[in-house]
Amino acid sequence: MDDITRKRLIDKNEKLISMVIERVKKDFANDIVLIGFTGSFAHHDYHEKSDLDLCIVHDFIQFGKLWETFLFDDVAYSFFYISWDNLERKAALERVGVSGLTDLKIIYCSKPEYLEKFNRLKEKALKLMAEPISKNSLERAKKHIDLAKQEYANVMLSNDLGIVRYASSRLVFNIVNALVSLNNTCIKQGIKRYLGEVLTYNYLPDNFYCKYMALIESKNVCEIKNAALSLLSGVTRLYDIMRQKYIIKPVPTSDNLAGTYEMLLGSCLAKVSASIVSNDKSYIFHAARSAQVVLNEIAEYSDTYAYNVMQYFDADNPEIFKAELVKAINQHLVVCENVGCKILQFETFDALYDYCMNP
Repeated sequence: MDDITRKRLIDKNEKLISMVIERVKKDFANDIVLIGFTGSFAHHDYHEKSDLDLCIVHDFIQFGKLWETFLFDDVAYSFFYISWDNLERKAALERVGVSGLTDLKIIYCSKPEYLEKFNRLKEKALKLMAEPISKNSLERAKKHIDLAKQEYANVMLSNDLGIVRYASSRLVFNIVNALVSLNNTCIKQGIKRYLGEVLTYNYLPDNFYCKYMALIESKNVCEIKNAALSLLSGVTRLYDIMRQKYIIKPVPTSDNLAGTYEMLLGSCLAKVSASIVSNDKSYIFHAARSAQVVLNEIAEYSDTYAYNVMQYFDADNPEIFKAELVKAINQHLVVCENVGCKILQFETFDALYDYCMNP
């Protein structure tokens, strides 16, 4: 871009900014508290048709907006309105577009205390991103992975090329945001630089570039579905690996195992047994699922062995599942006894009454 064109764009932006500030002071002095800009002009990465990404911070839920989207010099201009609540979520890294907080160039502030509040939120976000990879960053990543899985379902549920292609694009968007969280950072350059920026991250799935481009370059529904599965599987594996590395599970203790054996024996096994007697396959199936849920939760919160009993489920032979569940419960009892976890089991109401009323 030559200097004349660059100066023309800068002059145009300065006129637009002055107009916006003049209108705010005239009609929205009590509603709009901060104005800043981000995007290509903030990062000096603009072209002749780049728009000016103005972010307008308002102090009320209901407020008047300046203008709708308009065209000027063949460029569409619109304004991004954001509340303090939204900024606070960005500061906690709970929303995408964190760079809209950390890289925002403030051009107007109605009162000094608003700028101070904004800077506190900005520092909070920068501080969180400076921390090592942790459980929190992995939990944020999981939310985006779960959204990507939902889009994968949309990919698989249709054979319409347009619908499948769109769902795959949303899958990619969520995978990008999952990788952002796994690397405890934020996207800084916008969609134009998405891929190049992500490729600089320390933590990426194996062959990420090839899988990413394979989805984008897919020619038909079948290719999209295969590429989507490959890309999603790679990110899911990366998450599982990082989870094992960075999340320290609690060791089994009498405290975190308290009540687990009783729940497995008196609720899970009881439901499975009752469902088998009923000979209702739907009931049997959901009783088995419920038992697996409890086993998974115990493994998650006490770092005990994760018993995978659902692999033995057979609606026509439910006794096989029950036998494996009994094995898992008995093995879990041994773990409980090894850490001194007292099993609360009462044969009479008097014994129960004495325990409950005379602790």
